[in-house]
Amino acid sequence: MSFFKKLKEKFSEQTTTTTEKFKQGLTKTRNSFSEKVNDLVARYREVDEDFFEELEDVMIQADIGVETVMELIDKLKFEVKRRNIKDTSEVQSVISEKLVEIYESGEESSAEMNIQEDALTVVLFVGVNGVGKTTTIGKLAHKYKAEGKKVLLAAGDTFRAGAIEQLEVWGERVGVEVIKQGAGSDPAAVMYDAVQAAKSRKADILLCDTAGRLQNKVNLMKELEKVKKVIEREIPGAPHEVLLVLDATTGQNALMQTKTFKEATDVSGIVLTKLDGTAKGGIVIAIRNELGIPVKFVGLGEQMDDLQEFDSEQFVYGLFADMVDKTEE
Repeated sequence: MSFFKKLKEKFSEQTTTTTEKFKQGLTKTRNSFSEKVNDLVARYREVDEDFFEELEDVMIQADIGVETVMELIDKLKFEVKRRNIKDTSEVQSVISEKLVEIYESGEESSAEMNIQEDALTVVLFVGVNGVGKTTTIGKLAHKYKAEGKKVLLAAGDTFRAGAIEQLEVWGERVGVEVIKQGAGSDPAAVMYDAVQAAKSRKADILLCDTAGRLQNKVNLMKELEKVKKVIEREIPGAPHEVLLVLDATTGQNALMQTKTFKEATDVSGIVLTKLDGTAKGGIVIAIRNELGIPVKFVGLGEQMDDLQEFDSEQFVYGLFADMVDKTEE
């Protein structure tokens, strides 16, 4: 059974809200990527070296990353030879299969959140200004509150004008308390207060905002380390997650930001926002394969519930939905 048939069996027949969100959210990437692959398949009758060269270009344009594309092309060539594939149209299903394979063969680290049972879970959010960090925190607060958890927010971005107020707006919107100090105060002191408040209020989850002034990289990274130490001192083993928020529309620049933050903090997962606003959704695969960090959430729209837990098969289905849905049983 081809991989497209497996995906169709899994997702097309029983359309869930999540499947639809991935399908809708990846429309721009799918239209760009699938159109180019379809065009390629229509122009080449045989799978030859020229076909692979053009396919390489298409994938690089989707921001899958040069290193990952080279690995993918090698795997495709091997499979084409092994399965004796002559017709270019048969390659599409193999591409989707290998994308999932490459994503899931990344370093051992789970895409699931490290939520503590019957104890406080502290999640630290890092990332440069403008990537949608505060919005992500608000949407996650909404998600966990809807699951019946007691959530608290910590306004640790004390330097950016309006950052505390922005988090407070989200707090009011989703009905969760925000622990804060005045603008310009020490972020580590805010975190200390937030942890104490979370303990005394018996909160389940504490979501912590941080500053993101990348123009002063050394100071920012020192600040993040200090914040992390304060949390760790008050709750051994915390923060339980350090989530790096990235804007998918920045493509390869997101890869560079990941490398920078990975040097300063133990980034345990990625939140990729605005995936619905870019044709370069392949960056998901590049981040996972080249940096070994799992993507834990993706932003697939503006609505409160459009921040979805990442699933590699849902992602690939969203990428090839039109072709998968046309696959004959």
